[in-house]
Amino acid sequence: MLAIFQKQVAHAPQELNSPRAGAAKPKSPEEILRDFHATNPADAFSTSFGGGAALACVGARALPASGYQRMFCGLDDIYCVFLGRLDNLSGLIRQYGLCNKSTNEALLVIEAYRTLRDRGPYPADQVVKDLVGSFAFVVFDNKSGAVFAALCADGGVPLYWGIAADGSVVICDDREIVKRGCGKSYAPFPVGCMFHSEGGLKSFEHPMNRLKAMPRVDSEGVMCGANFKVDTFTKINSMPRVGSATNWAAWDDAI
Repeated sequence: MLAIFQKQVAHAPQELNSPRAGAAKPKSPEEILRDFHATNPADAFSTSFGGGAALACVGARALPASGYQRMFCGLDDIYCVFLGRLDNLSGLIRQYGLCNKSTNEALLVIEAYRTLRDRGPYPADQVVKDLVGSFAFVVFDNKSGAVFAALCADGGVPLYWGIAADGSVVICDDREIVKRGCGKSYAPFPVGCMFHSEGGLKSFEHPMNRLKAMPRVDSEGVMCGANFKVDTFTKINSMPRVGSATNWAAWDDAI
């Protein structure tokens, strides 16, 4: 998967920025998208949006050795790129009232996003925490221009992000694509976390704790990006989990 969002759509955390040192120079979004297609010339497809966003995916014939699914779906001008699997998909289909529809993981994520956007107050961390499995996804709402991305907590699905030459946010499961496209300004997407274009980066595993940015140093001793870790020493009591139907306090007002 590949998602690129220009600065007017989303801003990556400042910690992803690194000094432009050495031979690695960041590329433009157009160059990064071409690299993605060149890596999978027979199976890659993409779509671009007038507001400064682009989504790309590799078809089912190019599944990785892990066997994870790759999906690219759109519904009501909301688009989702999904990698992985949901082990509780059947239960979630019933929970969201989709039993009469043909629903896969990507469409389920779109429905969950629409629930957050239109039918709150469901906090985003609770909704994402209900997704059981190994997964990574990026949602782009073309009506509102919002971006919503998340990565599961088990670390079973790779996901990286960085900053292109023009400041665009780049999110991709291919490390080499992000590394070549973003130079030193790239890092692993933090596991168990979600990112919203207005709400920023937050942990859905520990929503009441702080995310702490730890600098990364490459083999040449140059700082590049950051690893984001939950500060487990932040002790804040939270409400016990009851279920997604409970009226919880909102994560924030961004969604």
